[in-house]
Amino acid sequence: MAGTETVMSLQEVIASLDQTCLPRILQVCSGVYFQGSVYELSGNEVCLSTGDLVKVIDIKLLSVSCEDISNNEKFQLPLNHADLFKLVPEEMPYNTVEEMVSLRPVGLDTCFPFTFTSRCELTFENFTLGAGMAVTMLYIEQQDRGEESCVRCQLRGQQGALAEVLVPFSCRGEFYECESDQVYTLQEIISSPHLCSRRFCFSKKTKHRGSLVFSPIYQVQAIMHLRKNIVKFPSSLEVDVVDVTAQSQDLTFVIPLTLPEVFAQPDEAFPTMAEVLEHHEGQPLFRCTWLAELHEGHPLVLHKRSSSAMVLASGLKGRNARQYFLVSQSYGGRLRRRPREFESVYELYTASSRAPFLKVRVTRHSEELDEEGFLALSVGEQLEVLRCEKVKLPGGRTSQEKNNQTMEILVCRRLQEVDDDEEEDEEEEESELVHLPLYMQSHFVEKLTDNKKYSLKDLGKAFALPLDVKVVSRDTELETDPLVGFSSLRLEEATIQPMVQASLPGKPERCFEIPIHWLNMSLSFTNDPLPLAQEYHLETVTEVTDSFYCEFRKLTASDEPPPPRPPKPSSRSKPPSGTKSSKATPSPSQPDAPCHPPKSGTLSLLSGLSLDSKKTRRPPAPLPPVSSSFQTLCTF
Repeated sequence: MAGTETVMSLQEVIASLDQTCLPRILQVCSGVYFQGSVYELSGNEVCLSTGDLVKVIDIKLLSVSCEDISNNEKFQLPLNHADLFKLVPEEMPYNTVEEMVSLRPVGLDTCFPFTFTSRCELTFENFTLGAGMAVTMLYIEQQDRGEESCVRCQLRGQQGALAEVLVPFSCRGEFYECESDQVYTLQEIISSPHLCSRRFCFSKKTKHRGSLVFSPIYQVQAIMHLRKNIVKFPSSLEVDVVDVTAQSQDLTFVIPLTLPEVFAQPDEAFPTMAEVLEHHEGQPLFRCTWLAELHEGHPLVLHKRSSSAMVLASGLKGRNARQYFLVSQSYGGRLRRRPREFESVYELYTASSRAPFLKVRVTRHSEELDEEGFLALSVGEQLEVLRCEKVKLPGGRTSQEKNNQTMEILVCRRLQEVDDDEEEDEEEEESELVHLPLYMQSHFVEKLTDNKKYSLKDLGKAFALPLDVKVVSRDTELETDPLVGFSSLRLEEATIQPMVQASLPGKPERCFEIPIHWLNMSLSFTNDPLPLAQEYHLETVTEVTDSFYCEFRKLTASDEPPPPRPPKPSSRSKPPSGTKSSKATPSPSQPDAPCHPPKSGTLSLLSGLSLDSKKTRRPPAPLPPVSSSFQTLCTF
């Protein structure tokens, strides 16, 4: 169908199309409700509002709508409907033979024979046709070039004899179609535009007796503005449209893309220009200058997509205000390790499981645990963590209690302060072992001898998280390095985040990374020219809010049991006062049973920290996840 500004129903326009003339651009004119009509059919939802543009790219025949013209009753038939149909003769007369022939269905073997009558007397060659006599068209007679086309017809004479005559196309009169016994399938009717415009009835009289008009119903596949997917809807929607294909040759349909969909684009799609279509603020997760620029209608330069190794870091500003950051592995500053602080023996245990032979200094005096037989710790004592063991405790009222009273302890070596003048052999005196229960509360500070400056990547290769560090030299690529002002930063957790690297057109050289799973926004690619920049600098530090930190922790936290509690009090005898160390007596049947350190993964739930299959007390909690994976992330 040629482009036209004539308003037609959607059904009429689609029925007049075929695959050869697609695509076509239609504009919705009327027939919709206030603010648009939403039709939901077979799970496909489409809203057609007045003024909307629809680019039809494909049509597919679905079914046939039937209407009884006597009572306007409508029903649908499937394409494979088995019943046959007969033509209902037209009530309006034909004026010429050519008109009757031209309105016969093209391409159907059933278009002939065709019977008609004439209201007036006609003479063909030497034969006179009386008024009302039936004439049957047999076929079109092929004529030589220059001669008038004719139709070979058969008629019955006065004596009942059959005769054939050639009737020229130009023969004029008042011709009426006669009822025919010819039948058609539903598929034949729908495939012929001429038959679709005719009336039919069921060939079997037991069926519906009224005259029927058939209308094909198509599934329309189209592209619409701001719809990411191809929309599908039936051609039977009561919508009026106009064909504006000729006036819309340069029209581009905007396809919205979410950030994950942008990330899924091939590498060849970058760099490109894009426009922000929608940005749902919600609860703020980031504190950065570029976030305020991501509003509707603002252009963006999209440089590339990548999966970036990041570290979640936190630092204390003032007395109570804690700030959080996502730091890229490519951070250019230099960091120095800071001694970590531990509030309990259990924290020592978890840290030593990742970094063996941890050395600490006691900074808070702890009272002697008389009931358990463990000696006190004094401020200034130095300890080296060796291993975790499970021991049986003395005491118990019954033999079963004596066998079941067990405890996890941390075995440490007490380090002696040695003067420089002492000999090496005196220095290697027998070490004193100290046994500390995992539930014991105290305060320890890590003893460090390492004063080296590390990059974030090298730090991750050498140590496991969490780590306390201080930035000793800023990242010179950043306009302002927010990590410099902290006396101590804790590197808490490593993660890999899918990112889209972008910049603002006004500052194309200042790049930042947009985490695709943490911002709810949609973009569309544009054909605007890319701004040029001599060199590019990546913003490697992004401040995040408390809300981001909490949500991130929800994703990485595991259902781990809490640290062990002190055992229930019972009548136990203290160990002999003459013992040199404060070691509880290990089980003879299971001497020095080790507490195996739990395994750790980036975002996995950790389990299986059981120290004994027949445990009577809660086992130590698993280590916080992710720490051991930092080395893996830093190999990118």
